[in-house]
Amino acid sequence: MKKLIFSVILAAALMPCTTGAWEPAGDRISTKWAADVNPAKPWDVYPRPIMERSAWENLNGLWQYAIVPANDAEPAQWQGEILVPFAVESSLSGVGRNVGRDNALWYQRTFTVPTAWKGNDVLLNFGAVDWSCDVWVNGVKVGGHKGGYTPFSLDITPALKNKGENTLTVRVTDPTSDGYQPRGKQVTRPEGIWYTSVTGIWQTVWLEPVPAANHIASIKTVPDIDSHRLTVGITPAKDDASLIAEVKVSENGKTVASARSLASQPVEVAMPAGFKLWTPDEPNLYDVEVTLLSNGKPVDAVKSYAAMRKVSTARDKNGIVRLQLNNKDIFHFGPLDQGWWPDGLYTAPTYEAMVYDIDKTKDWGFNMIRKHVKVEPETWYAYCDRKGMLVWQDMPSGDRGPEWQMHSYFNGNEHKRSAESEANFRREWKEIIDAFHNYPCIAVWVPFNEAWGQFKAPEIVEWTKAYDPSRLVNPASGGNHYHVGDMLDIHHYPGPEIKLMDGERANVLGEYGGIGMVVPDHIWSRDRNWGYTQFNSAKEVTDQYVEYVDRLLKFVPAGYCGAVYTQTTDVENEVNGLMTYDRKVIKIDEDRVRKANKALSNSLNK
Repeated sequence: MKKLIFSVILAAALMPCTTGAWEPAGDRISTKWAADVNPAKPWDVYPRPIMERSAWENLNGLWQYAIVPANDAEPAQWQGEILVPFAVESSLSGVGRNVGRDNALWYQRTFTVPTAWKGNDVLLNFGAVDWSCDVWVNGVKVGGHKGGYTPFSLDITPALKNKGENTLTVRVTDPTSDGYQPRGKQVTRPEGIWYTSVTGIWQTVWLEPVPAANHIASIKTVPDIDSHRLTVGITPAKDDASLIAEVKVSENGKTVASARSLASQPVEVAMPAGFKLWTPDEPNLYDVEVTLLSNGKPVDAVKSYAAMRKVSTARDKNGIVRLQLNNKDIFHFGPLDQGWWPDGLYTAPTYEAMVYDIDKTKDWGFNMIRKHVKVEPETWYAYCDRKGMLVWQDMPSGDRGPEWQMHSYFNGNEHKRSAESEANFRREWKEIIDAFHNYPCIAVWVPFNEAWGQFKAPEIVEWTKAYDPSRLVNPASGGNHYHVGDMLDIHHYPGPEIKLMDGERANVLGEYGGIGMVVPDHIWSRDRNWGYTQFNSAKEVTDQYVEYVDRLLKFVPAGYCGAVYTQTTDVENEVNGLMTYDRKVIKIDEDRVRKANKALSNSLNK
């Protein structure tokens, strides 16, 4: 990962409230990494590891902000400073204020384009902005985006000044639970299993130079271990029938395979004999370089990586449908991971904080993470790729759900979304799949959680499978259930049970557990702590945890081939995490849990 230390340059005329004394807002608990947050260079990790260019400029840091009525024009006065990329409701933003459906959140800062970029076009990239935003550069509107979970890029070249400072302005609106849009666990009035709203910029904002003639807009990698082939699709920013795409695959700095094609055609790279597979135990990755050529000369190039791996299902010798990785049975076992932070909400305080959760999950003997109704920064998935962590990726839920029919097949009338709501769901789900398709850790797409916002489930599932046939689809984790997709997913709290089985698909326990334990001085609220069960010591929690795993082991011969334990950490008023919300206390005997988890994760290994 490349890092860049940068200076935030703000014109005095644009900074009437500048004090230079940023500090976290509020008095909630915080992680140890909060002390490492530096407003001069927060989140300075290269943000797009799957398609990397060497030159970039990080725009994270202190911006001006104002919260005004939604219909008001750009504010004449700013209300203070906000630390990007932390949502305005979070402590680490330095603001800690709610926005609400009737208001708009405005941002502004200045930037200069490095002189070394002269002659290039300049892209303005946003990791994620929740939910709807409009963007101006020097008073010229350069674009916008709707969708709180996916990256987007804007070509701002025509709006830039020839020299000197440029002014960047962003307007954001977000109805949270008062709207139809995907928003996961966010609500305007948090309680129980529902959490604080997240509004505005919550991932890295950055500039990137690209060749003015043309550049690589996106790539798409698809491994095929059965045919020994890696296919790479390249999309240029501008159509040009004369362009040729070249792909080089290397290992330890040595090229092991390469191929060329017209840029309009996917590049099919024949992998060498004995190529290495990606598995949780051996997460082998190949470096990939993609180059656009015109008349034999490079136009643009990006660095990427890929893994040779296959996810599928197949019947075992007893006729039971199993999940498979690289044509071998595997039991998927991991925690429900919601990715919330007491100080940053949707945004981890630092990169080191973010990867800590993945490291602990791996260390505890899990081989999978279910990313629950949230999407993470691209750097999170890249780290899972390197660590060998399978991922079930949920679509963040939104809108309303139909009648609840958890433990039976559902044939009733689903909630009918408005045309606008349905179109938005389809657009955002497609954007998520497109944005994270190239990260090999993702093994399963989960378009619905339980009945939350579920609609036209068979149609959505069939579209998802057709759009990305390289992965499995879990139609609705926990129901309502239809005979579609690759698995039947049951939820049962607190202990694991088998309530419904399907002989045609893989059977998984998508949620169970929720063993609660309050750790004083490490809780979000003093009097509103909640869990499915409550224990008072690490030994009690561990005893119950191991008993549940032992019970699951007995269900494996009967047909279970995956399970998800709730959950990695406490989250706000929920106290059923394997560690506290601030990550300062681990609530289990790690050695006992690791031993139990490995026995289950390896239960189908031949």
